[in-house]
Order: sequence, then structure tokens, then C-alpha cells
Amino acid sequence: MGVPYFDVASSAPLHPVARQALQASLDEGWADPARLYREGRRARMLLDAAREAAAEAVGCRPDELVFTSSGTRAVHSGIAGALAGRRRTGRHLVVSAVEHSSVLHAAATHESAGGTVTEVPVDRAGSVSVEAYADALREDTALACLQSANHEVGTEQPVAEVAEACRAAGVPLLVDAAQSLAWGPVPGDWSVLTGSAHKWGGPAGVGLLAVRKGVRFAPQGPSDERESGRAAGFENIPAIVAAAAALRAVRAEAAAEAPRLRELTERIRARVPELVPDVEVVGDPVRRLPHLLTFSCLYVDGETVLHELDRAGFSVSSGSSCTSSTLTPSHVLRAMGVLSEGNVRVSLPLGTPEEDVERFLEVLPGVVSDVRRKLGAPEAGPRPAASESLVVDSLGKLCPIPVIELAKVIGDVPVGGTVTVLADDEAARLDIPAWCAMRGQEYVGEERAERGAAYVVRRLS
Repeated sequence: MGVPYFDVASSAPLHPVARQALQASLDEGWADPARLYREGRRARMLLDAAREAAAEAVGCRPDELVFTSSGTRAVHSGIAGALAGRRRTGRHLVVSAVEHSSVLHAAATHESAGGTVTEVPVDRAGSVSVEAYADALREDTALACLQSANHEVGTEQPVAEVAEACRAAGVPLLVDAAQSLAWGPVPGDWSVLTGSAHKWGGPAGVGLLAVRKGVRFAPQGPSDERESGRAAGFENIPAIVAAAAALRAVRAEAAAEAPRLRELTERIRARVPELVPDVEVVGDPVRRLPHLLTFSCLYVDGETVLHELDRAGFSVSSGSSCTSSTLTPSHVLRAMGVLSEGNVRVSLPLGTPEEDVERFLEVLPGVVSDVRRKLGAPEAGPRPAASESLVVDSLGKLCPIPVIELAKVIGDVPVGGTVTVLADDEAARLDIPAWCAMRGQEYVGEERAERGAAYVVRRLS
């Protein structure tokens, strides 16, 4: 692809097998598969074969799976249909706090229409507790949702155990499997499952929705004869064929590639903290996707780091709050309670050469150092204490500036002294406690202020 592309968690490049299948089916799959003439029958055969291949990869029956116009559409249709199918049970929906935005947007729509939603919290690794999830289930719970693996930090969720708790409570479980389907089927007795083809090397614009037999499901919106009434519109058969071919191909490669990519991401996880000071690697170190990792760097603007890495030839992503377009941290990092500033997500494609990873590790320290210098980040070294307490006015300043200003003055108070940071950037509520945890200082708490909030930190060392 010319330069290292390390962002397949957002969208994977088109797999060569998908490209071949797409080109081949353009000449055969253009007709209406609902028609009985020769061209229609040929198109129907392609559609049925793709459905069988996708169902085999998912682990369901072909007649349980339909293709949608996107992964987001699959999520929205799956949640709406499952809730409507169980409206007599109640209108309570359970989700985890780190679900993909498509799930959370659907939950917000449900809540605005009079339904109730419970968000199950996660630990600092980004994982839900099975016990907490089970406790969130109620008699009026119509549906529960849990991703198979997190899209920002790669943490795999205990889907099989949560599915068992849901089965015991008589509640169907919808699993967003977009990030994990390339690596294998989702374990457990799930009820509804969704996926998105562009996450595994298929073309964009193809999603899949699987609904197990016996699950009460009522498709919403105007009825349509296609895709069992669950996905309206003319099927894009060439894209569907390519999506199914890509899924089958990446699954065949996953057995060999997963251990190799896991070794490369383990190398990055281990060496980044050695090469770059003040870095927090986030996500579960063991129960995680093999190709994805995330780390956050103190005292840097995440957007600037991404731009500088792009200039150096590396395409990476971020869940950082530090962009010009938002004042709020990533909901995933916020739910985990970890540092959000300077966040870098690396997700390696199949076939990533070892030398690309080594070059990334060579380039990264210089990039972070340059950004920190430009932002005026503090330099290491003790300074004499000047006052028992200080107030830092960071109102009107975006992250990471409030944390940088805190770090600059913490040495100006004696051990036991306090620094109060005034800030109105929402990210400060997450990043100041995270800085304290990383630097061994005490986060006293948040106090009300005339504007924004006052964050109090006590120096311990």
C-alpha cells in the first residue's frame, strides 16, 4: 500500500480475494435475484452461496442471516427489531458503557422514545464484570447488548458467560461482532449478532444481521419482501459476494497470522513505555484482539501526534479527546477511567512486515518528544518548593494544557501541599486523575467553581 497502514480497526483494505470476487460477480450478479429467468436465477445462486459462506463463518443457519446496507444499519435494525419483538416483556435495554457508538445511539433513541437503558460499567482494562451485567438484568429487560471486542482498545468481552446469564434470565443478547469476526466465530449462546464487511477486508456498504430461530423479532419500518423483511432494498450482490469471500479468506489466514500479529503488538506494548516516558498502555494485556493495541501519552495533543506520524509515513488512529472538533473524551477511555490525552491506536493488517513495526518504534519517540517540546511540556528534575498551595488557572484551555500546567507547578509545593487546577475542558475530569495515578500523586477530588471545575491534587513525592 506504499506506506504502513495501521488502522484496520477503522477499515481494512480490500482483500485480494474480495477484489477478485467483486470483479467476477459484477458480470453475473447484476440481475434481480427475485426473478425466475436465467439472469435472476444466476444472481440468486450467487446470493445464496454468499449467505451460506457467511453463515458458516458466523456459526448460524443460512436462513438466520440477512445482509444489510452497513454494519451500523445491522446494529440499528437488530436492536429495534429485538426490542419490538419483546415489547410485552418490557422496554428496558442493557448495554455496556464501551459499546460502539452505533449501539449507544440506538440506546439513546430508545430512551428518548420512553424506554429505559442501563449502562454496565467496565474496569480499567475495559471489560465488563459478568456479575455486574447479570445484576443489571430485570424482569422488564427486553434486550441486552455486548460487543465481542472493543473497537478502541481491543479488550475481548466475556460474551459466553454473559450470554449464559442472559439465557438464565430469559433475555436475548445482541453481540456487535464487527471487530472480532475476522478472527473466529463468537462463542456462547447469543441471540442476535451483527458485523460489518469493511472491518475484515470486504467492501464498505455491506453488513450482516443474524437472528437465531426462536428469538422474538419484529422488523421495524415499512415492510419489504427482500432479506426476510429485515433489510429493505435491492441487494448489492457483487459487494455481498465479495464480503463473504473476504470473510472466508481472512478466517483461513487467521490461524497463522494471529500469533504473529500478537507477537508484534506485544512488542509495541512492551517497548513503547521504555522508549517514551509518561506513557500508559491501556486495554486488557491478555484478553484482547491479536492485532490491536492502544496507548496514551502525557503532555501531547493526540491530533498533532497523529498528523506527525502521518507525515512520517504511518497511518494510525486515536480515541483521544484532543482534537479541534470535540471537547469531550472518548466514551470508551472515559468509562475505563484511563488517560485520554495523546491516545494512539495501532491496529495491524494481515501481513504486516516486522520491519514496519520496528520503524514505527524508531519514529514514535521523536514525534512525541517534538510535540511535547512545542506544547511546553515540563522537563524532569526536582525544584525547590515555593508555597504550601497553588492555584492554576487553565480555564479556556484544551487538553493537554491543563495537565501540562499542573505538571509544571507540582514541584513548587512541598510534599503534602496542594495544587488546584481550574479547568472547563471536559477531558480534565478524566486526565487529571489519570495523571495523578501515573505520577504517584494524590487526586483529592473535584470541587465546584464559578466556572468549570476545580481539581485538587496533593503532592506525595
